[in-house]
Amino acid sequence: MSAPAAKVSKKELNSNHDGADETSEKEQQEAIEHIDEVQNEIDRLNEQASEEILKVEQKYNKLRQPFFQKRSELMAKIPNFWVTTFVNHPQVSALLGEEDEEALHYLTRVEVTEFEDIKSGYRIDFYFDENPYFENKILSKEFHLNESGDPSSKSTEIKWKSGKDLTKRSSQTQNKASRKRQHEEPESFFT
Repeated sequence: MSAPAAKVSKKELNSNHDGADETSEKEQQEAIEHIDEVQNEIDRLNEQASEEILKVEQKYNKLRQPFFQKRSELMAKIPNFWVTTFVNHPQVSALLGEEDEEALHYLTRVEVTEFEDIKSGYRIDFYFDENPYFENKILSKEFHLNESGDPSSKSTEIKWKSGKDLTKRSSQTQNKASRKRQHEEPESFFT
């Protein structure tokens, strides 16, 4: 047989329980303060790591430049390299209409340049041969991140030749297939 359980009054139970809560709340508050201190140290180390990683990235970006240049020269020897690349890229190809593809046959080189501090963004330069669509030899698109991390961009204004503005496609000049494509993807790659 088991011994009978000791009887504890409700008052005793509440007084013990209340004391435990006070200690518990105090311990919880101290733990929260310590968590905050530890998190501050983690944040400080993360910031330090980011600064060091940035320096390494900058160093290696400079070291990569001659290889990027050599690669670009080799790509230039392959006919229609860039239009083929864009047409076969899952996301970029979704932006291409038939006329966009025609214009991209004149694209000879693409260069990506990260801004000096790397964190604030980059610029893409598209180099074109003389073409029937626009006067520009280089089209640039810059992507910026401000200190709060909000993105913005700006682009070269395209100097379209008369009647060749691909951002204002005329439905009369498109065949059925490209109209269907236009319906699905209303904007031009050049937009």
